[in-house]
This record gives sequence, C-alpha cells and structure tokens, in this order.
Amino acid sequence: MSGHYKDLSIAGDAQKMLRIAYENNIETVWDRLKAQEPQCGYCSLGLSCRNCAMGPCRIDPFGDGPQKGVCGADADVIVARNLARTIAAGASAHSDHGRDILEALYHVGAGDTDSYTITDEDKLKRLAGEYGLETGGKDTQTIARELAWEMMEDFGTRKEELTFLKRVPPARRELWKKIGVTPRGIDRENVETLHRTHMGVDNDYVNILLHSLRTSLSDGWGGSMIATEVSDVLFGTPKPVNSKANLGVLKADMVNIALHGHNPILSDVIVQAARDTEMQKLAEKMGAKGINLVGLCCTGNELQMRLGLPMAGNHLIQELVIMTGALDAMLVDYQCIMPAIVEVAKCFHTKIISTFDKAKFTGATHIPFDPKRGLEIGKEIVRLSIENFANRIPERIFIPDTPTEMMAGFSVEAIVGALGGTPEPLVDAIKAGKIRGAAAVVGCNNPKIKHDYGHVTLTRRLIENDILVVVTGCSAVANGKAGLMVPGAADLAGKGLKEICRALGIPPVLHMGSCVDNTRILVLAAALADFLGTDIDKLPLAGAAPEWYSEKAVSIGAYVVASGIYTVLGVQPPIFGSPNVVKLLAGGLDNVVGAAFAVEPDPEAAAVLIRRHIEVKRKGLGLPAAEPESIPMP
Repeated sequence: MSGHYKDLSIAGDAQKMLRIAYENNIETVWDRLKAQEPQCGYCSLGLSCRNCAMGPCRIDPFGDGPQKGVCGADADVIVARNLARTIAAGASAHSDHGRDILEALYHVGAGDTDSYTITDEDKLKRLAGEYGLETGGKDTQTIARELAWEMMEDFGTRKEELTFLKRVPPARRELWKKIGVTPRGIDRENVETLHRTHMGVDNDYVNILLHSLRTSLSDGWGGSMIATEVSDVLFGTPKPVNSKANLGVLKADMVNIALHGHNPILSDVIVQAARDTEMQKLAEKMGAKGINLVGLCCTGNELQMRLGLPMAGNHLIQELVIMTGALDAMLVDYQCIMPAIVEVAKCFHTKIISTFDKAKFTGATHIPFDPKRGLEIGKEIVRLSIENFANRIPERIFIPDTPTEMMAGFSVEAIVGALGGTPEPLVDAIKAGKIRGAAAVVGCNNPKIKHDYGHVTLTRRLIENDILVVVTGCSAVANGKAGLMVPGAADLAGKGLKEICRALGIPPVLHMGSCVDNTRILVLAAALADFLGTDIDKLPLAGAAPEWYSEKAVSIGAYVVASGIYTVLGVQPPIFGSPNVVKLLAGGLDNVVGAAFAVEPDPEAAAVLIRRHIEVKRKGLGLPAAEPESIPMP
C-alpha cells in the first residue's frame, strides 16, 4: 500500500486505520486490488465466456481477432449471458437469505424452537391475509406455521405469479404480463436463467435480458421481500431509533463482538445471549466492564434498525476493525465477508467465528448454527468471545475517533405513521415543490471508488436540491458516519426539504434498512403510485448505486429498473463489449418498462442526471418543474 491512505477513503476512522496498515505492512483490500491491475480487459467488457469446456472464449473488441466463440456466440450473446448469470447469482443470494428467515418462522410455528417469538403479531396477520389465510380463531403459532408454508410455495413452480405482486400497481402488472416478465417462482426463474444461458439454449440477447429482468423481479418482489417482511414479524417492524456509527463505537474496556454478514436470525440470538446474566458475569470475571456488540454490513443494519445497535462500519471497514486490536471476535454468517479477514486476524488476537455450513472460511472457528438451538449456540459463541478478551495486547489497542450520532428505523410503516397514516402529506409536499422528488442511494463499497465518497457526495448534492434521500446497506453507514442522518442535517438540505424535515423532526436522509430492505422502497413507491392512481415509472423517483460491487447489487438494480425507476450506477458493469446490450439497458428499456440504467462514476455528475430526470417526471405529472435545460449538464 502506498502511503497516500487519505486518497482511499473520506472517512477519518478509515484513514487512521489505513495508516496503521501501511506502517505495519498489513495487506488490505486496496493492496489486493492494486496487485490485480491491470485487470482483464475482456472480462471488464463482458467479452469472455467459460460456460463450457470448448472455451474459454473471448471476443476481440477491436475487431481484429475472434468475433465469435467456438459455439458461434457473438458479443451480444456472450455479454447478455454473463449479465444474466450475474443477476441469477445475486437474486439467489438474497432469496436464499429469505428462505433461511422463512424456515425460522416455520420452526416458531411448529413449536420446535424457543429462541424466537412473534414480535409483530399484527403484521403476521396482515401478511396471512395477503396470502389468503383465515386467521380468526387461530393462535399465533398456527398462523405462523401456515403462513410460512404458503410463503415457501413462492419459491417453487406451482404458481402463475408471486403473491406479493398484488402490491404492484395494476398498470405495472399488466405491462409485465404483456412483455412476459411476470415472476412465477423464486427458484424457478433462477434455474431457468442458468438453463437459458447453457450453451445451445437461448441465443437471442434481447430474450435473455428480458428473462433476466423476470429473474430480478423474483428477488425484489419475492425472496428479498419475504426476507424483509418475515424479519419484521420475528424481530419487530422498525421504528425511528437513535444510534451511532464509525470505529469509535468500540470500547477499550469491554468485550467487543462484531456481527458481520446479513442474516438476523443469528445476530438476534447473539443479542439475547450477550444480555444473559451469566454472560455478563463471565465478562466481569475476565476483567471487562461488559459486552459491547457492534455491527458491520447488513446484519448490523438489521439490528440498528430495530435496536439502535451501533455500527462499526460498512463493507470496506471489515479488515480495519480488526486492526484496532480491540475486537475480541468477529461473528460472520454469509455474504460480503472477505476471506482475507482470517489472515488479518492472525496479526491480532481477534477470533473469527463462522456459523453457516454454506459459508465456511478456512482458518476460522466454525460453530454450525441451527435455529432450533439458536440461543444455546449464541451463548456458546459469546462465551468463546469473552474468553478471548484475556488474549488482548493492550499496547496494540487503537480506537480512532468518537462515534457519530445517527438515526435509523424508517420502515414503510414508520414513514407513513409519521405522515399521519397516509402518504398524502408527502404527495402534497412533492406537488408543492418543497420536495422535488425522492432518490434511493443504496449498495455496497468498492475499492475502485474512494471509500464512501460516492455515497456521501451524491447524497449531499441531492438533499441540497430538495430531493429526499432514502438509503440502505453500506450507503446508510457511509451517510450516517458523515453526519447526514440526524434531524440537524436538515440544515444541509434545500429550503423546501429543510422545512419538511424540521416539521416532522426527521433527517433529510432516511435509513430504510439492509440490502434486502430495498424492497421497502418498492412498497413505498407502489403505495405512492396507487395513491396517485398511476404507475411507478410516472413518479419523480430515481435510484443510485454509487459504489456497488456485488452480484446482489446487479439484481437489485435490475428489479428497480424493471419496476419503473431510473437507476444510476457508479461502477461500470461488464457490458460495454456489446454496444447493443448497452443501448438496450441505457435507453431501449425506457420504451419497454419505462425506466433505464445510466452509468456515471462521478457522483457530482450523477446528481445532475438524477435532478434532470426528476424534473422531467414532475413535468409529466403536470407539477411545477424547473426545465431540465436549466440544470447544468453533467
């Protein structure tokens, strides 16, 4: 790593830890990125294919070399197949997460676990109603068991469409039916994507990409939505809560346990176990003042949304938090966890504990998780973490900065509740121009983008121009650390948005949850469209993923666009080897689903693109609109 660690992140805590990494020659994600450069040009353009043993093949983007793979596939087909498989992988990850949550609900209903309870009984009954189940005269356990069973059917192939499509505006449902992208079953669409992209099956790039949208919709309106809704039932529907963020949330005199990954069925029992009197006494016996749980990535977001758990950081912080020397254990479940954390932990006393058999890490301590024995396993993990407190090296402890205050917990129910139980006040504010529109700034961190710069810069520019911002995942942590997620941040917003935020006592940037909770944004958008009697694509809404890296992010972007919301990506996807695919995704889709993608790595320019788009949509609704030409071109 070069000594220019300040060039890698805008976050003060990250910069300080990167300096320690540099001075101690500890390898980080930025070092590994540099070692990979220059990265494969064929792969970056999406022009390489290894789907069969006749390859691997590549297409020469300059036309001097091969223009077809061994099977005869051209650039359009290869790029489309690669993108489709990326979406299927991302949709599978989120949907499998949903399945794990759903199985926990079933165990609660079957009465074979005492680790979980139904926290939001009203939501349980509402969901049962959506699935056509009678709830009268039935106890909570019975309803939970029957609902879980019905939801499991959405993963199969027996239905013509997913149940949650009832939430989609009628015009959008008709559109999906017309173009053949109505999602039928969560697993079905993913399996069909893999089938279609096998050699000798679907060789029409448009047809491949349309099914890719269907696959992503099975995630957004299926697996991810199930994950969000069932998590609310089990752990509570979020309400506004105060919290803190950055590496300063670690405590030098306490047992520090970082909860990293995405699945709240694990982290919930760790919270229960850490509160146990026996565990607290053991921590005191080991010389600690208590047990301090902190979050990383989305499992942290889940707990922050519901309990106010402090967040140590997002994706690119996971190695740096170990380097503080104060982390006694990092507990991981799955997704976005770098294998490198095991190597970094060897330089410190931190114990890495993996928990899911589908996500093992060589060199980590593996304790298999079973929701039927959740609390028992949770106590075992917490005990192991406490015992490791004795292995600290005090002179190596360095905790940078003091925590930043932030707010979380803005579920759809919380937002509508703050508006008096109806979206009408929000609609009125948009009509009056006090809020020009809304944008979702979501997604991961990517070391190719200066850490947190894309998220924070884009968010600042949008709220300055009276655009309400909702955030999830790593973006939520970035903006929380930057001080944009407290009511006082309204002072950084434009005049109209500032007025609304002050009146409601809310920040101009609303934390809506983890990555699967992007589905909350879909539900809110659908509710606004229904209230106005229109389709989602007519609303002054936009999405953005300034620093995305994962396959899950591609699936999210695809289902957001397919639902009618214009989306700007800050990292170039591997599609530019096919001008036809680029033309379809960046423009042609607008004529198909009413929205399209844009790629803009500069967040300042991305903000301009979003502002211009929102003004076009306002004008289309007959609302007072600034002429897009009056907004500077990016």
